[in-house]
Amino acid sequence: MDIRKTFRKWSAYNQTVRELNALGNRELNDLGINRADIQRFARHHASAL
Repeated sequence: MDIRKTFRKWSAYNQTVRELNALGNRELNDLGINRADIQRFARHHASAL
């Protein structure tokens, strides 16, 4: 795998985790996301790149 693509995916994963963790429980609930599922959502987002 290309190192640039790997870095881009890693960066997208970290950014997604940071942004979702910054949301409150009510905001996450509005999005249909449980706090325990944040890493799974971030992995899915990063793998789509």
